[in-house]
Amino acid sequence: MAETGKRRTWFITGSSTGFGRLLAEEVLKAGDNVVATARKVEQVADLQQQYPDHALALPLDVTRQDQIDSAVAKTLERFKSIDVLVNNAGYGVTGAIEEVSDAELEPMYATNVFGLLRVTRAVLPQMRKQRSGNILNLSSIGGLTASPGWGLYQSTKFAVEGLSEALAQEVAPLGIRVTIIEPGPFRTDFLGRSGVEAQNRIEDYRTTADNARRYRSEQHGKQPGDPLKAVQAMIDVVNSPNPPLRLLLGAGALQRVRQKLEAWQKEIASWETVTVGADFPAGQ
Repeated sequence: MAETGKRRTWFITGSSTGFGRLLAEEVLKAGDNVVATARKVEQVADLQQQYPDHALALPLDVTRQDQIDSAVAKTLERFKSIDVLVNNAGYGVTGAIEEVSDAELEPMYATNVFGLLRVTRAVLPQMRKQRSGNILNLSSIGGLTASPGWGLYQSTKFAVEGLSEALAQEVAPLGIRVTIIEPGPFRTDFLGRSGVEAQNRIEDYRTTADNARRYRSEQHGKQPGDPLKAVQAMIDVVNSPNPPLRLLLGAGALQRVRQKLEAWQKEIASWETVTVGADFPAGQ
């Protein structure tokens, strides 16, 4: 609950498992309201049963505009405001860029990018009206640095990074804060039933992209990240008077970003003459 004593309302997508489920539980324990949404509402109905005064379970497939509009309207009817939006719904497809079919790719984009965008658009008018709010967009370390076998999934998170960074600048004068959550490997269902593997397999990618398939099968349940600590960090962000634009979660994520920054700095320096030489001469 906010330090002012006001009971905030959190609207969380993808609340049936993983970060979404844990976050909903921890927020309810802390005394705030939660709108827990999931494609199968029966998977979150127990939260409303346990907290009948402060939890609302709603069906929401973020690829369906009618369900987005209905869920937001029912939330405002019940709790009058949405103070925190958590765009958590999403999943990953594993496979080389050439291996993943359009039929496997397009639903992932519909969920991870367009679903997040449409839910955000539906909530923003009310946040603008009240001149306050927090938006947490779930990205990934894969939204900052890419790796073989995860490229198309990571491209959805790169999209989330870009639109979130621009959105943060657009809404900051309106009292709305945006934070991009960038977890490394956490012990959720991401590598398990929540993920999808490309059906097509090309032998030439066996030593590169195919390592992602092996990683999925070998590391599920062994990831170093503690999901409960991650959701507590998200709550801390919302409670902070100065929330960050980006929040890396996990030592592995931090290490990968630092490695990328170091390599990028070296490459920029190596090609600096070519870079600055691409302009017209000064004064022309």
